[in-house]
Amino acid sequence: MLRKSSRIGYFEGRAAMEAGFKFTKMSGCGNDFIFLDHRDVPWNSWDLPKMARLLCRRRLSVGADGFVLLLPPEDPDNDFAWRFFNSDGSEAEMCGNAARCAARFAVVKGLVAKERMRFETISGVVEAQLTPRGAKIWMTEPKEMRPEITVILEEGAVEMAFLNTGVPHAVVFVEDLEEIRVEDLGRKIRYHEAFYPKGTNVDFVQMVGSQALAMRTYERGVEGETLACGTGAVASAIAGHMRSMVRPPVTVKTRGGELKIDFQFLGEGRYENVTLEGDARIIYEGIAWEEALLE
Repeated sequence: MLRKSSRIGYFEGRAAMEAGFKFTKMSGCGNDFIFLDHRDVPWNSWDLPKMARLLCRRRLSVGADGFVLLLPPEDPDNDFAWRFFNSDGSEAEMCGNAARCAARFAVVKGLVAKERMRFETISGVVEAQLTPRGAKIWMTEPKEMRPEITVILEEGAVEMAFLNTGVPHAVVFVEDLEEIRVEDLGRKIRYHEAFYPKGTNVDFVQMVGSQALAMRTYERGVEGETLACGTGAVASAIAGHMRSMVRPPVTVKTRGGELKIDFQFLGEGRYENVTLEGDARIIYEGIAWEEALLE
């Protein structure tokens, strides 16, 4: 069994150092994640935020956008629970791309023996179903929806929509996605006082058609642009619908691939049966050694 050590907080003894611990690297539409199976190691006493931060470093460790630990559910009617950490060590309520990967991981590792499942996240219970190339998940109902808000930056006033699709998202509609300084503008909006204290993810969206849009995202917790964002794709599609710009189902084109969003509009700003569908790839499995957790 792997134990804490006073030196780095994770390993003790030669046997543990030689054993390391197994992980699975997965990708959902270009978002990559490190998955750990709770059955292999008792993680309760570990410093998980620090572990996530150190493992997710690119070039110095495994490298990923996020770190996912699957756990037994609190409610026996659900199949499992998870804890999700961004690459900066912060714990997030939800991640759509990771959720699809979690569904496939759970089946491959034998945590779930069926293609339809339910699992617990901080934002609520998520239902998932495997598809031939990935998974489809039923999102929690969007909330805190504001179709039009204005944020004042040093560049001037920026109009956007805001909603929470498991995590908060500001959605900015633009004419040319390639001209947007995603890192610079995204960071300013992410930390703007309008979204204090938790901040927000920021999606820049260009309309492609009545059922399609293109998106680039600055992700809170990663603190930079990622190749895709599942909750951001959902937020962008619903924000477009709130402004009568798209109708479901909506194809969201990201730099990492395409995501399909569907939903039912109930009127009065309410949406249900919100689904996110896309790929969920197992990239490789490996063993992380002590050096992966050195600062």
